[in-house]
Amino acid sequence: MRPDIAPGAAVHEMSLNETYHPPLPAVVEAVRETATRSHRTLDALGFGLSAAIGEHLGVPARDVLVGPGSGALLQQLFSALTGPGTHTVHAWPSWEAYPMMAANASSSVVRVPLKDERHDLDAMADAVTDDTRMVLVCNPNNPTGTAVGPGAVEEFLRRLPDHVTVVLDEAYRDFATEGSVPDGIELYREDPRVCVVRTFSKSYGLLSLRVGYLVGHPSLLDPLRPLQMFVRVSAPAQAAAVAALAHSAEIREQCRETAAERERLHRVLTEQGWVSAHSEANFVWLPLEKGVEEFTQHCADRGVVVCGKPGEGVRVTIAERAANDAFAALAADYRASLDR
Repeated sequence: MRPDIAPGAAVHEMSLNETYHPPLPAVVEAVRETATRSHRTLDALGFGLSAAIGEHLGVPARDVLVGPGSGALLQQLFSALTGPGTHTVHAWPSWEAYPMMAANASSSVVRVPLKDERHDLDAMADAVTDDTRMVLVCNPNNPTGTAVGPGAVEEFLRRLPDHVTVVLDEAYRDFATEGSVPDGIELYREDPRVCVVRTFSKSYGLLSLRVGYLVGHPSLLDPLRPLQMFVRVSAPAQAAAVAALAHSAEIREQCRETAAERERLHRVLTEQGWVSAHSEANFVWLPLEKGVEEFTQHCADRGVVVCGKPGEGVRVTIAERAANDAFAALAADYRASLDR
């Protein structure tokens, strides 16, 4: 839900999982320089960006497919792999776009409830049938921020049949504590059923430029490539992504700063009495069966916009320290009002 917001009233935007770090100067310069040549076709299919990503990850460029955001690439997977009479298994709550993508492909989804705010991999494996074409694992998960740890995914894969493609959605992986989540790229190397989708929108701060990529084996990616002519990454966005990759060390430091703020805000909220599972993403999740609309509007009326999911909870994107403090104060006020 989006709360009612008076024009110009919002001070802190904490609902969209954006990074609060602006693009690095080298990224801005790459966009500016490339824009001066925007009358040319340049690298329409993103071969240079695919090669840069491949070098960065240590995978063949042919195993990389770039697209205008990870959402567009996920939609391509739904359209290519699913259709009438088939379904995709994923946890719930998870990214709300998954069911919409399935509907666009005239297929359906099987939503497997989280267990203790985390993926219930056993139940997800049990939900797979002959009609299952994909299994999605959002790790860390949106909106809860919880992560499936190393070893768990490997065991999960051993339970799945060969006809299922396993998609690891790692949009928030860069914010995770080292060692808390498995590396999907290593899993793809070992298992041809596995592909990994990642994005430059979150940790790299290129959300409005729309750049994402898939890493998978040619048997999966080659059927998608004919669409690449029509689902392109713009030249300035490609240049921005290549420049951002060259400054990955600085990006990692920004992610550590975000994670430190996440831990601080989580600690403050739990001290206030909120129940919140540990997050490995750039947001925290407050599960609420009741009062989501009221709490979300309470924050918006006071200049803080958070993401309310009625009947489920409230997701709060980590932002500047002042914004996090403003939200923490509102969360304390709201809890106090419930006791009055």
